Amino acid sequence: MPMPNMQAMMKQVQEMQVKIAQAQAELENRITSAEAGGGMVKVTVNGKQKVLSIAIDKEVINPLDAEMLEDLIVAAVNKGIEESQQMAQAEMDNATAGMLPNIPGLNLPGL
Repeated sequence: MPMPNMQAMMKQVQEMQVKIAQAQAELENRITSAEAGGGMVKVTVNGKQKVLSIAIDKEVINPLDAEMLEDLIVAAVNKGIEESQQMAQAEMDNATAGMLPNIPGLNLPGL
């Protein structure tokens, strides 16, 4: 009698793998933007945590204070990556919704 349950579970796993692969492919085209310094530095990141662009307002470029600009860039990049990770996690959660029981510590591949 356990065989039908095993077959159903294997089918669910295969369906989940397809959905995860689709979500991973879509993440490359999904983007998020973040900024620091009140918009003086803007960063665009895709769902695969790849930085696509950085825009720096000319007003913040001061050769005598490069450290401030560096800090703003780091802050904007980190915020962009964090938002991208949250977006990716939401996509993975959506791809696996209802497929598996909520198992603590189970990290699905692809992130």
